[in-house]
Amino acid sequence: MFDTANFPNAKKIWHMGEILDWDDALVHSQSHALHYGTSVFEGIRAYSTARGPAVFRLDEHMDRFMHSAKVLKMQTPYTKTEIIDTIKLVVRENRLDSAYIRPLLFYAYGNLGLVPWASPVELFVSAWEWGAYLGKKSVNGVNVYILPWKRIHHSQIHMGAKLGGNYVQSTFCGMIAREKGFDEAVFLNLEGNVAEGPGENILIVKDGIVKTNDRTESILEGITRTTVLQIAEDLGMQTEVGPMTKEDLFDADEIMFTGTAVEVVPIIRIADGSVPGDPEKEYMVGDGLPGPVTKQLRSTYLETVNGKQPRYDGWLTYVNE
Repeated sequence: MFDTANFPNAKKIWHMGEILDWDDALVHSQSHALHYGTSVFEGIRAYSTARGPAVFRLDEHMDRFMHSAKVLKMQTPYTKTEIIDTIKLVVRENRLDSAYIRPLLFYAYGNLGLVPWASPVELFVSAWEWGAYLGKKSVNGVNVYILPWKRIHHSQIHMGAKLGGNYVQSTFCGMIAREKGFDEAVFLNLEGNVAEGPGENILIVKDGIVKTNDRTESILEGITRTTVLQIAEDLGMQTEVGPMTKEDLFDADEIMFTGTAVEVVPIIRIADGSVPGDPEKEYMVGDGLPGPVTKQLRSTYLETVNGKQPRYDGWLTYVNE
């Protein structure tokens, strides 16, 4: 039996055309992806709405999912439309009103040379209830640590694909930040500019302007990032996309994380550990409380995903319709 304490209300999982009990979804220990990280995935959320559970920006997530598979040279066993239908099925089978959804394509059992020439591509789709990624207190702001480790550079690997192996860096650097007592980490890139968090984009607010960076700064341009920028513009805010320095963080009026798992979370304190051997100096963001722009963007975002903003209804895929 697998303990589902960290996967609330996870009952069923889909694998290669079959609905299985959670405990029955097993793979062989010699599967290629288990050894080399040769997988692609998406993190997607469904939210409770007046019309039942609705998946947020499912079409965009599936476009990226299929793109990621192409980057990893995968022959996908199912079409985009078939995977969309499967995701809706899995939410229904688990009887979830809101859910975190994880489609996973991976090179399975076949061979263990670095090139998976004999390893077929298989697909899992799972769903469970998942609350605030950085904890319930994150609505009041989180504390972050700027790492000495630099983000994987966009000249080294395709940053627009969600490749499983890339997240090894996110995992151990997120652990480093937490060992030091912080809620999350922040990466700089090889140029010394701000990149992103282990699984989040970063937006700053200065003099009313909402700013973030792009893929040339070694980030995954997240779907939530794009959503929040669009909401900001629709609210009449000025937005800007370009490089951000450490000093831009330290001088910002407000800073926020965005991401499917984290949603929109204010950053209220930063510690700079980016230069090994130098003292780690701490900075308070603004007055140390969530700022008005962040709160407005977060509020509008949550109304949007819960179907309370009619202008954005096209971003929702209703599971039961």
